[in-house]
Amino acid sequence: MQKHWYHIIPKNTGFSSYVWIIFCLLPFFFIFRSSSLTEISFGIVMIGLFVLFYRLSFTIKGWLMYVLASMEMIINLAMTLLFGYVYFALFLAFFIGNVRNLSGFLTLYIVHLTSTLAAITPVFIIEIESLFPQLPFIFITVIGVILLPFTIRYRNKEQQLEGQLEDANERISQLMIIEERERIARDLHDTLGQKLSMIGLKSDLAGKLVEVKPQQAAKELQDIRQTARTALKEVREMVSDMRGAKLTDELIRVQQIIEAAEMEFKVEGTPSLSNTPLLVENVLSMCLKEAATNVVKHSEATLCQVTIQQTETEVVVSVQDNGVGLRSQVESLVSSGIQGMRERLEFVNGSLELLSNEGTTLRIHVPTNVHQSDKEESS
Repeated sequence: MQKHWYHIIPKNTGFSSYVWIIFCLLPFFFIFRSSSLTEISFGIVMIGLFVLFYRLSFTIKGWLMYVLASMEMIINLAMTLLFGYVYFALFLAFFIGNVRNLSGFLTLYIVHLTSTLAAITPVFIIEIESLFPQLPFIFITVIGVILLPFTIRYRNKEQQLEGQLEDANERISQLMIIEERERIARDLHDTLGQKLSMIGLKSDLAGKLVEVKPQQAAKELQDIRQTARTALKEVREMVSDMRGAKLTDELIRVQQIIEAAEMEFKVEGTPSLSNTPLLVENVLSMCLKEAATNVVKHSEATLCQVTIQQTETEVVVSVQDNGVGLRSQVESLVSSGIQGMRERLEFVNGSLELLSNEGTTLRIHVPTNVHQSDKEESS
C-alpha cells in the first residue's frame, strides 16, 4: 500500500490518532523546559528537520531513502540526549515497517533499535527523577520500537496479498465469462449452422422452381417452414437449459458474503418467485449480488437486511444497511455498479431507487408481466 508524504500520523498501528498527535506536540513541551534560548532554537530546528526528512523519506526511493532515515535517527538521538524526548523513535519504527526490501528493513531495524536503547539508557540513569513520570510512556516506546516495524510489515504484506487475490478472482471471473460465451457460440453454431444453411439452399431452390414447378416449390417452402420451427424449438430448449441465477440460490451466496464480513444478515419475504420469467429472476439475482458487494465494501455497517415483496404486477427487492450512508467518495466508488444495475433493469423494464437516511436503502422494482410469445408456434 502506497504511503504519501502527509502520513505524519501513522494509521493502522494499534495506537489511537490522538496518541500520535500528543507525540507530535510533546517535543515542544520538552524543548521549552530548557532555560537557554540557544537550546530552544536548536530543538525547534531539529523538529523542523525531522518533519522534513520524514516527509521526504516516503517519496524518495533508493539509497537516498536510507540516508534520510539515518538523519532521522541522528535527530532522534539528539532529541533524546539533549531534551529527554524519545518519541520520535515511534515514527521511525513506523517508517521502517514500510521498507519493502528485506535486507534494508532488517538493517534499519537493528540500527534503530540499538541506537534508541543506547540513547535511552544513559538519559534514564542520569535523569531518573525527571523521567520517572514518563516511565510508562518510555516503556511503550521501547515496545513499539521492537514490535511496530514487524506489525506494519506484516499488515502491508497481508494487504498486498489480498489485492493480488482480488485481482486473481477478477481475472478468473473474466475467463469464466469468456469461456461461457465461447460455449454458447459453439452451441448456437452447432444448433443453427446446419439448419440455416439448409434454409438458404432450399430458399434458392424454391425461387428457381416457383415458375416452372410450383408444386415442388410449395413443398420446398413447407420444408423451410418446418426447418425454421425445428431450429426455433432447439434454440429455446438450449436457452431454457442454461443454468440461470435463481434468486433463492443467490440469496444464500449473499448471506455468506455478508456474514463473512461480520455483519448481521436478515431476510423478510420469500425468495421463491412465482409467475416470474427466468430472465427477470436472473437480473434480480445479479443486482442483489452487486448491492450486497457495495454494502460490504463501502457501508461500514453492522446489519444488512434484504426484503422481498411480490405482487401480481411486480417484484420489489430492497437492500438496507445501517452504515454511514452515501458520502461523496463512497458515491463515486459505487456509481459504476449502480449504473450497471440500472442498465440490466432497463432491459426488463425495471427501475432502481437509492435512498440514504440512517444508512442506505437500495430498492429494485421489476415487472412480472414479461411473457414469451408463442405466436411462432401457432402460425
